[in-house]
Amino acid sequence: MNNYLDSSKKLPIYDMIVFCHLRWDFVYQRPQHLITRLSSQYKILVVEEPIGRSDKKSEIIEISPSLHVLKPHIDHLEELGSYLKSILKDSKYLVGWFYSAAFVSVLNTFDFETVVYDCMDELTLFKGASPELLAQENSLLSAADIVFTGGKSLYESKREKHHNVFCFPSSVDVSHFSNEEKEHIEKPGDLKNVKSPIIGYYGVIDERIDLDLLQETALQSTGASFVMIGPICKIEEHDLPRAENIHYLGMKSYDELPQYLHFFDIAMMPFALNDSTKFISPTKTLEYMAAMKPIISTKIKDVVREYSSSVSLIDNTNDFKKVIKQPMTDFQSQYEEILENTSWDRTAEKMSTIINKVLA
Repeated sequence: MNNYLDSSKKLPIYDMIVFCHLRWDFVYQRPQHLITRLSSQYKILVVEEPIGRSDKKSEIIEISPSLHVLKPHIDHLEELGSYLKSILKDSKYLVGWFYSAAFVSVLNTFDFETVVYDCMDELTLFKGASPELLAQENSLLSAADIVFTGGKSLYESKREKHHNVFCFPSSVDVSHFSNEEKEHIEKPGDLKNVKSPIIGYYGVIDERIDLDLLQETALQSTGASFVMIGPICKIEEHDLPRAENIHYLGMKSYDELPQYLHFFDIAMMPFALNDSTKFISPTKTLEYMAAMKPIISTKIKDVVREYSSSVSLIDNTNDFKKVIKQPMTDFQSQYEEILENTSWDRTAEKMSTIINKVLA
């Protein structure tokens, strides 16, 4: 159970302030994995995007004694610097860590010994992106001491714009998704009436999903069930493909996901090939592998070049149908080799080492 701190009082002294466009209590992904681990070394305040003015005080949630999350009740990001100045004890900090360049104006108010830009997505290409975001990113890149990227394609893009770029693809907590420590796993209630084989996806359901591919494959594969788990963002309910064998189960917590994944017969990544997926490196690839599930994916660039021998890559509905009928079976040893070389613990440790070298 998280505690709430009194936002009318000055907050503690922090080592690191993290500026994040994603809500901490939304889908558990890269920021939560890394920042939680880094909080064992630094006292951290995570600042989310403003949620608008209200009669309520801004919410400050204590995730742990060394990790707090601020939900600011202000209207605009441009107000954030002056607002933070009013509730923080100092304007000088060791590390300013940015997940979105939209926060760059705070650099006019705060002095960070080291500025880190952890670029997990090419946000400028996402649906609804602010037209100012590209200029803001150029400003952030000029100020940044270190740039981390969430995949190789992003690394290749950012290294042309910055002198100190490091590639840290998203990683995985193998034990969390493998279910190896559980003797019995009960089938979730909302899966009990879903017939096998189950072709499953979890993650945000937005403009990055190839909705036509999903619809056509489901209509032509009536013997299979297609399960979509996750929140719907930036598209409308009426945009979603509908068929008797497509099941939308809503958002599940990070702790619940392994239970659902356990009952997938095949895990899928039916991404559209468009601007918003041009640079993505899906975290779920490794999570699916940790559960030892055969994977079907469209030809996302980073998936193709990293996992082409262990993931079934598809171009169209016919490819999708064929793989459902005959999924890959000889992937286990390849998965094990891939998973041996990655963990969120190791990624966070390497990032910390780079930061400490810059601070030294």
